[in-house]
Amino acid sequence: MTDHPAKRLAFEDFTTGETVVFHTVTVSAADIVDFATDWDPQPMHLDEEAGRASPLGGLAASGWHMICLIMRGMCDGFLLNSTSQGSPGVDEVNWLKPLKPGDTLTIRYTVLDTRISRSRPHIGLVHFLFEAINQRGETVATIRNPIMFARRDTAEATP
Repeated sequence: MTDHPAKRLAFEDFTTGETVVFHTVTVSAADIVDFATDWDPQPMHLDEEAGRASPLGGLAASGWHMICLIMRGMCDGFLLNSTSQGSPGVDEVNWLKPLKPGDTLTIRYTVLDTRISRSRPHIGLVHFLFEAINQRGETVATIRNPIMFARRDTAEATP
């Protein structure tokens, strides 16, 4: 695992195979219910009893809540201090285990591949695997997606 120094990350700073832990977050029952009330008001995300009656076995966060936690972690952990140019999309999302009240997630990425854009050579694409892992060491969610970063020699011209 690598700790990135406090500098603006550019395409050249990502190496295939590197794994970086970049964020930790603990989720409360109130967090789960607040998110679900606004964005995914299915009963198992709003009520403990309804959660027990579901395959989730109790109150559990929406899968979209987990994705938002990973996204916020990405921003706080490295994107806001980078030359990010956004992403062309998401290749894959998996919700593997329920996220329950009191769970603490450690969020990490592994760089799967890097390449320079053929059509925009001032940009490089970094393909990531993001994983959210609970305090029991269980992977609860994964995301595979590319993110575009300006290359170092063009980063100064990037807003």
